[in-house]
Amino acid sequence: MSTFDDYVGTFDNESGYLNWAAFGPLSPSVREEIFADADLLGSGRPSSLSLVWERVGQAQELVAELLGAEPADVTLQPSSTQGLMHALYGTTGAVIASTAEFPSVSLTLERASAASHRALTPRWITPDDGRVTPDVVAEALDDEVTALAVSLVDFRTGFRADLAALRELIGPDRLLIVDAVQAFGVVDVDYTAADVVVGHGYKWLRAGRGSAFAWFSSRARERIAPVLSGISGTAGLSVDELLAPTPSAQAFTVSPPDTLAAGRLAIGVRDVRDAGVAAIEARIAEHVDTIVEIADRHGIAVTSPRERGSRAGIVVLSPEEPARLAAALANAGIVVTARGSSVRIAAHAGTDAATLQQLDEELGAFGNETFTSS
Repeated sequence: MSTFDDYVGTFDNESGYLNWAAFGPLSPSVREEIFADADLLGSGRPSSLSLVWERVGQAQELVAELLGAEPADVTLQPSSTQGLMHALYGTTGAVIASTAEFPSVSLTLERASAASHRALTPRWITPDDGRVTPDVVAEALDDEVTALAVSLVDFRTGFRADLAALRELIGPDRLLIVDAVQAFGVVDVDYTAADVVVGHGYKWLRAGRGSAFAWFSSRARERIAPVLSGISGTAGLSVDELLAPTPSAQAFTVSPPDTLAAGRLAIGVRDVRDAGVAAIEARIAEHVDTIVEIADRHGIAVTSPRERGSRAGIVVLSPEEPARLAAALANAGIVVTARGSSVRIAAHAGTDAATLQQLDEELGAFGNETFTSS
């Protein structure tokens, strides 16, 4: 059995779970790590505390490996939103972002703008289809723009942004700030096209909340002020003087990381690394193809991208009565996310055939004019 097959075999949640874009049930290895590290912390011995502290470095190294970056440039964060706060609160000029972004991006950008007394100004764009493409961004570019903030995979449309094309468009003198929450670990992409990448482990990495990270390139560290830098962002510890932020990426931290969260992140990323991100992406792509085919066969509109290069693990259905369809799926034990006029389905590499068969049966039972788009 291959390492990838071993990885798929760790998905021990019940059939019917298609909500990975909202929450990833913790993996067996992560659950084991929680108990093991908690036992060590329960002793209070310095040697035990040191062992658990090693998880911090392990998490930085593993995240850096998937990013193609240096471990010292990876910071551990309690949330991806806090990572974005470090990036945006220290930025000035006009920052392009879509009005349809997840609030972690849009609210943080607006709050940072207000806190800076508009030294930072949002440059909002509103694509007709919600997809942030180079053509849409190009229309908003001018000499005042200093950065673009974008989700690699959009939470609502499932659209996967082209980082390489966006980088080429904005050039080397502007920052590319990327929210990779819906992509990290399941999309095989060159993250070094970006300057800042934030993500967390509680969805696709199956590592639980609190297990987030933010990576800052050398260019980002030169241009972003460490406004929210705290005690862990200095070169040492002093109670007698106010130390300046360290020149390293660790300046973009507030306090020492939660070692239990670091351990969960390390294990979640390790499992993905060992299985292979490309293999995980390929398996998810197969599941997405199957889900799209099922929806098409039952006459239910799919509004998320169909091309593999423009999507990740999210499929968006847009029936006439999404609430009724969502309720029918829930009654059948199929877990999805209903939001507004759509039903979001998200499969993972370990989604089993029984779950897809169950989805097929339920969409077939309700795939009539009541649930199809006109």
